[in-house]
Amino acid sequence: MYADTSVFGGVFDESFSEHSKRFFSLIDRGYYRLVTSSIVRDEIVLAPDRVREIFRKYEPDAEVAYPTDEVLRLRDEYFKARIIEPRWAADALHVAIAAVNECNAIVSWNFKHIANYRKIPLYNAVNVVCGYHELAIYTPIEVFEDD
Repeated sequence: MYADTSVFGGVFDESFSEHSKRFFSLIDRGYYRLVTSSIVRDEIVLAPDRVREIFRKYEPDAEVAYPTDEVLRLRDEYFKARIIEPRWAADALHVAIAAVNECNAIVSWNFKHIANYRKIPLYNAVNVVCGYHELAIYTPIEVFEDD
């Protein structure tokens, strides 16, 4: 399960805290294996100390993915398909990294560029055309385990 930067920051956002914390509790209990990226690491540098602390807590056990040439090619395909503009390249990289690294899903609070009901099928269409699997994209609200 790939978590973008917004999920780490969501732990301290009044609107997103409950569900972000629940997502990380699922990671703690072993329901999901956390994947993150050097993109998240770079974005977290600008975050408040407490957000950086959450990231540091999970980083040692997470798989950290990097923007390879393959990832950059897929990101560029999203640009060509006009799903997202190049000025939002980091958001496109989150999706491309998750797809290339065969994550089952992305968890994000980014409603504009990632967890967007109009964009998800477009990302997946490009992913399939480029030889990757469809990628589930959820908010932490949607990621839970039945007791």
